[in-house]
Amino acid sequence: MCGGIQYQNHKIYFPQPNAKLPVLLWHGRVIWVLWGKRENEGPGKFPNGGWARLNSIKAGKWKPWHPKPVLIPADSFLEKDHDKQSHWITLESGMLIQALLAERNGEHRVYIVTEETPPQYHWIHDRWPRLVRLSDHNKTAMEHT
Repeated sequence: MCGGIQYQNHKIYFPQPNAKLPVLLWHGRVIWVLWGKRENEGPGKFPNGGWARLNSIKAGKWKPWHPKPVLIPADSFLEKDHDKQSHWITLESGMLIQALLAERNGEHRVYIVTEETPPQYHWIHDRWPRLVRLSDHNKTAMEHT
């Protein structure tokens, strides 16, 4: 379910208080946004957790948070298997993690979009971050914005 990512020399884990993920902007700059909401933060404006199921987004369950699709640059991501063993999965060149930027009263949080795990990794976990390829069109747009 993606409990952590590695981006350049940063390893970010969801359980860390105030964990922030890199969000890639269209002009190529990266900003850091708080990753989801932890239960120990108490009641708040955002849903608990750091993940958004793709089917729940499509069903409109995230509408109250004005969701916007964003991309997370990462070199690898962390999945824990059923025995709680960690597995770092390296992303292919040009691959990014799909995420959702949630907003409430001017505050933002980012949630990793999850979908069913590819068959070759079902032994690790049943949910997986949605991976997207940075197309040549997107690269050009990012370079010229």
